[in-house]
Amino acid sequence: MCIILMAAPSAVADWREDQRQSILHGLQAVLMCNGLFTSHRSLDAVFAQELAFLRPPRFEPALGTASEGPYRIDRLRKSVTVGTETPRSAVSAVFRDGFGCIVLPPGQLPTDEVLGSLPEAPKVEENQSFSEETWPYGDQVTILQSETVDAVALKAAGDWAFNRETPEQVTTSLLITRQNAMVYERYAPGFNAQTRQRTWSVAKSIAATLIGQRVQSKHLALNSPLNVDYLPKLKNSEPDPRRLITLRQVLNMSSGLDPVDNSGLEYQNGSGLVYWAGDGAAVASRSRGLVRMPGSYWDYENYETLLAVYALKQTFKNTENYLAFPRQALLDPLGMNHTLIGVDRFGDFILSSQVYSTARDLARFGLLYLAGGLWGDQRLVSEDWIEFVRSPAPAPNNPKQLNGGHWWLVPSDRFDVPKDAYCAAGHRGQFVIVVPSKELVIVRRGLDFGRQGFDHWDLTREILKAFEA
Repeated sequence: MCIILMAAPSAVADWREDQRQSILHGLQAVLMCNGLFTSHRSLDAVFAQELAFLRPPRFEPALGTASEGPYRIDRLRKSVTVGTETPRSAVSAVFRDGFGCIVLPPGQLPTDEVLGSLPEAPKVEENQSFSEETWPYGDQVTILQSETVDAVALKAAGDWAFNRETPEQVTTSLLITRQNAMVYERYAPGFNAQTRQRTWSVAKSIAATLIGQRVQSKHLALNSPLNVDYLPKLKNSEPDPRRLITLRQVLNMSSGLDPVDNSGLEYQNGSGLVYWAGDGAAVASRSRGLVRMPGSYWDYENYETLLAVYALKQTFKNTENYLAFPRQALLDPLGMNHTLIGVDRFGDFILSSQVYSTARDLARFGLLYLAGGLWGDQRLVSEDWIEFVRSPAPAPNNPKQLNGGHWWLVPSDRFDVPKDAYCAAGHRGQFVIVVPSKELVIVRRGLDFGRQGFDHWDLTREILKAFEA
């Protein structure tokens, strides 16, 4: 006689709820940890703005208030634990120099032993003269006053960005450069030129830049399959069809792999497990099955970036060289001294979202693209790579040509901004907009929440009014 044992429905429900609660606890822990120790914001400000993101119906409200709640802040260890009343699903985030906050798995506390096991960032040599050098090669900024810029229209554009009709759109900074000159710089109360904020998916464009540098050095090839061992490994001798996916297809968000996040599961069993619950980016990004022919369909997916970054990691002989690469190849040459690229607890970059940067650092990043990949007399990115990221992804369901190679393009049916403009964009209103025909770079940072997204092309339109002469 065969007896079949079935789990009770309540047990399944409890397991799913535990996982969901862990992700929500981790989300709050990471936002609190980085708000306090990466952005150096007050706890009152973090609850008022960073955690405004946690609102029903998509999320549960933030646990507690700035005065008290089921969380623990350890300022000596620079850690935050959220969900202290439910230890099984409690999640901690720990600040580490050079990385920002690293999230631990549910139930693991930031003991000395745990802290000692976390990745260490390469030591950074400070450029003592940087603060004395002029923009953009240093931090001495003089706002350009020019007869070719309509000051009234420029002020109106700034007011348009900051004075929104809805409280859900919160502009924290706006920078505008023309050629290499700063023509506008403004911050909301509580923010300044040294305030780091999470870039969210602007990080994807930074990731694409680093990958482009390895393509330029022949360590990667755009049209070649990724050097990736997918999971789970097949037990028979049949070739894994995922081994045919190319770097180009992944950067065009058209790998054909299971679109977990796009199925509405980001905060249940998708990339939220990596971002907020201590899962490993390298394992999670390689564990999706093929559901479409590679290149046949565009799906915006965080795991596409993480998969490409894993392929990037395979080009280095050791972890030390991998962890040092972004700073040596991009951040230090550009003077992005305040930028931190986060890692998971296994030492893999979470370059799909977990980057903290200032508005000025992101403006330098935009200026690199405006200059065609040159920084001074040093070529950091090839012109061919910039042409690739600005070209529409060829998948047939990209009809308005919105997405290129991890950069966003002007919709084909929009005619009030130059067609050559392109943008790095992230959640909660993070934008780095490059307008080559007008020699402009625009950086808007935000702490938006709710469903009313900030329209960056509308912002571009308003700013361009100041440069019509």
